[in-house]
Amino acid sequence: MHRLLLPVILLGMLAIAGLAAASIWSGMADIRLGMHGWIALGLGVFFTLAIGGGLMALVFYSSRRGYDETTTTREEVEEEQRRNGR
Repeated sequence: MHRLLLPVILLGMLAIAGLAAASIWSGMADIRLGMHGWIALGLGVFFTLAIGGGLMALVFYSSRRGYDETTTTREEVEEEQRRNGR
């Protein structure tokens, strides 16, 4: 029962958001968008996707190169070397 609770709640929230978006979309049917509005909308979508894609690329690059691993301080490295007899 508890395993189904979270997906049901999330799907309900998604349905409510979808209904709200559809209601707002249909309520704006009489609003016309000029050429400058379409250009601004297109550029906004393009740059939003470009920035999102670029940030995701940086996340994957960072993860694969090991930049996301835990770091150690100089004191921890020296302590480890003392314990190992180096």
